[in-house]
Amino acid sequence: MTPETPKTPQKGKSDILAVENLKLAHDKIRAEIGKVIVGQDKVIEQLLISLLSSGHSLLVGVPGLAKTLMISTLARVLNLEFNRIQFTPDLMPSDITGTEIIEDDHSTGKRGFRFVRGPVFANIILADEINRTPPKTQAALLQAMQEHEVTTAGETYPLDEPFFVLATQNPIEQEGTYPLPEAQLDRFMFNIIVDYPSVDEEEEIVKTTTTIAVHELNQILTAEDIIGFQNLVRRVPVSDHLVRYAVRLVRATRPNESDAPDFIKKWVNWGAGPRASQYLILAAKAKAILEGRPTPGPDDIKFAAYPVLRHRIVTSFNAEADGVDSIEIIRRVLGAVEEED
Repeated sequence: MTPETPKTPQKGKSDILAVENLKLAHDKIRAEIGKVIVGQDKVIEQLLISLLSSGHSLLVGVPGLAKTLMISTLARVLNLEFNRIQFTPDLMPSDITGTEIIEDDHSTGKRGFRFVRGPVFANIILADEINRTPPKTQAALLQAMQEHEVTTAGETYPLDEPFFVLATQNPIEQEGTYPLPEAQLDRFMFNIIVDYPSVDEEEEIVKTTTTIAVHELNQILTAEDIIGFQNLVRRVPVSDHLVRYAVRLVRATRPNESDAPDFIKKWVNWGAGPRASQYLILAAKAKAILEGRPTPGPDDIKFAAYPVLRHRIVTSFNAEADGVDSIEIIRRVLGAVEEED
């Protein structure tokens, strides 16, 4: 076969098979994580969607909801290297990215610099309480998130792929914190709310964590598999009307748009940018193929609207006075923007 020979039919067949394989892998991943984590199905689903979309996620939840255990378990099941970084006020950028040290070359007797890699050199990074470290240190991680590389002393070091950052924030204690500015929040694909378990789930958690239990986890995928599935997400076809629907939803959050709903003009200072439209489509694609469907629909966009938009809408004083948050605004936007036939 020459390079000019069309390969579209074979590619289509291979993509259909890949979607089926991903659906099977998804079921196995959920089963393996379920050996350790009780409940939190929506959170796990959003984490997988974000990973397949090559995005990063911000997890917001009170302490003690097994966020670290959930993420480390996901890394074990996916056979990915995992590092946890505890963000504190005295954390320096080099504590994340790495630093150069002077060492002696015993063969020549000369001294030279050697770069020692920091904890950011892993596949899955848990940035625990990212808002407890100063902006300079936050920026060091966010640069790595965007560029997938670290530059120090004029040298650039690529990060291993896939590269996935999960940052956590505690919504309760805000004293001594450095809130992420909107421009940096926009780097995160999803804002995932980790809520309390149900009564039955909490009883099961207490039973399983107060006994001696050893969980043998099977590795379902490899880094190469995940990169292949991330490329598959990009190839999933999407209709033009679905793209228009996603763009109209995002544009409806901007108060300066002439046709913006009245409640947006009243309650919103700044709406979501174009990156939100991109993430709505990517998330919809990933959700569809995780469920074994070849292409997404409007319901997939609606599912992604909350985690994609909730941290990209800057509410006004009027919203605070009326007791309205971004989640209520998103709900109203979904009701105001009609789907196209």
